[in-house]
Amino acid sequence: MYQRNVRNNSRSFRRGGGTSFRGIGSRTRLPKKQSNIDISKFINKIIVNEEVEAFIPTTAFNDLPVNDVLKRNITAKGYTTPTPIQDEAIPYILAGRDIVGIANTGTGKTGAFLIPLINKIVESPKENVLIVVPTRELATQINQEFKEFARGTGLFSVCCVGGASISGQIRDLRRRNHVVIGTPGRMKDLFQRRSLDLARFNTVVLDEADRMLDMGFINDMRFLLSHLPKRRHTLFFSATLSRDIENIIGDFLVDPIHISVKTQDTAKNVDQDIVKIAGSDKIDVLQGLLSQKEFTKVLVFGRTKHGVEKLSKILAKNGFNVQSIHGNKSHYERQKALALFSNSQTHILVATDVAARGLDIEDISHVINYDLPNSYDDYVHRIGRTGRGDKKGKALTFVG
Repeated sequence: MYQRNVRNNSRSFRRGGGTSFRGIGSRTRLPKKQSNIDISKFINKIIVNEEVEAFIPTTAFNDLPVNDVLKRNITAKGYTTPTPIQDEAIPYILAGRDIVGIANTGTGKTGAFLIPLINKIVESPKENVLIVVPTRELATQINQEFKEFARGTGLFSVCCVGGASISGQIRDLRRRNHVVIGTPGRMKDLFQRRSLDLARFNTVVLDEADRMLDMGFINDMRFLLSHLPKRRHTLFFSATLSRDIENIIGDFLVDPIHISVKTQDTAKNVDQDIVKIAGSDKIDVLQGLLSQKEFTKVLVFGRTKHGVEKLSKILAKNGFNVQSIHGNKSHYERQKALALFSNSQTHILVATDVAARGLDIEDISHVINYDLPNSYDDYVHRIGRTGRGDKKGKALTFVG
């Protein structure tokens, strides 16, 4: 554990004569919703010499029966070997089958549906695809991925999310587009304004479906699906399955292919440990960690919007290169912060759980749970921001 080194670091910060932080989160208490989380679940050491059976894909990207322009774009993005979910799902999607894909976070689900769907539209330009996701950050990220995969194909997309100008989105929807990507609430709003014609979409993707349910979007999801054509191609991706999700699958998918490449709750290449805070100020401990050389790109999770903003301002005041994202930030502010962090112009990002799902930011060295997550499922998705693909990562959770 990090307890001894952390305490030494926190003492050195006190001697530095900086701002006194006593009273700002100096104790860590589990809220009622968190009381059933076993702290031992936050400890999971990487077994360095563990022998893992190598995944052997059935095909390479160059051998896929897709458009040559799309193949060149795949190569330009550095894709050579499909991930397990891509290898399993792409052939079925190309064949027009409904899919239920269950996979750990960071396994390449976006590429698994974008690649075959872009090819589908290229071959049949009258095709229209609706992609529904839980957060504006994930929608923006998928939209960017689409633009990269679709470069030179003549295909266009529109991103429809809350927190951005709805008049601009209405204007964009009037223009030629093949793919609409967005969040359930904004899509429902646009439909009710008669700016989004759901009847024209014969393909729909529901990504991070479990998160949409967690965020209370189940009624909006059902609303959108009920206004789509009865005969359609439906792709459903989730990290977990619940009774509500199974009900949606039963109601809206036709004879789906079930694909599960989920191996365990947390990634094997994320080293997990706890940091005991008893007797120490949390902010001092955090700054001690962030000052260590190996903490090169760090995502820090707080529980509340106010707490995250306050923490980021304290860190900035004390010389740390930090940005924050939370629900009180505008869409532009959040995208700017994410871009700075993604490009390593900012080395620390403090965030609420709005950043826990779907975001694919390269080379995050550490995830720090400054405040405990509300559930173990939230914990899994938080730490899934590091150790992505075949890279190693570390996750630390502050406990009292």
